Amino acid sequence: MSNKSFIQTDQAPEAIGPYSQAVKVADTVYLSGQIPLDPKSMTLVEGDIEVQIKRVFDNLSAVCAAAGGSLQDIVKLNVFLTDLENFAIVNEVMATYFTAPYPARAAIGVAALPKGAEVEMDGIIVIH
Repeated sequence: MSNKSFIQTDQAPEAIGPYSQAVKVADTVYLSGQIPLDPKSMTLVEGDIEVQIKRVFDNLSAVCAAAGGSLQDIVKLNVFLTDLENFAIVNEVMATYFTAPYPARAAIGVAALPKGAEVEMDGIIVIH
C-alpha cells in the first residue's frame, strides 16, 4: 500500500493539465508549479509583477494549508521568471510572506510560462 496522497483545494487554481496541485509522501509534500491565476476565475490576475508574485504566494499558501502546512514549512522553493530584472521584486515580496530561517531557493530565467504568466513557483514542504 502506498503512503502517497494527493492534495487538492478550491482555494488555489485547479490543475490545468494532467497533474495534482501537490502530492504528499510521508511528511514531504511536493507542490506543483503555481502561476498567478485567480482560483475563482482561472484567469491571470491583472496588475504588475508584484501583484502576480503575491498571487503565486497566495496560491502556494492555499495548497500548503490543504496539505496541513504553511509557507513556513517550505524547504525548497523554485522561482521561474520570464524577466530576471524582476528578481529584486521577488525578494521584496518574499520577505513579506516568509520569516527567517528562509527556505533554500533557486531563481531561473525562462523564455515563457503557461498562459503568458511572468512568474511561476513550485516547492517542497516538510510537515512534522
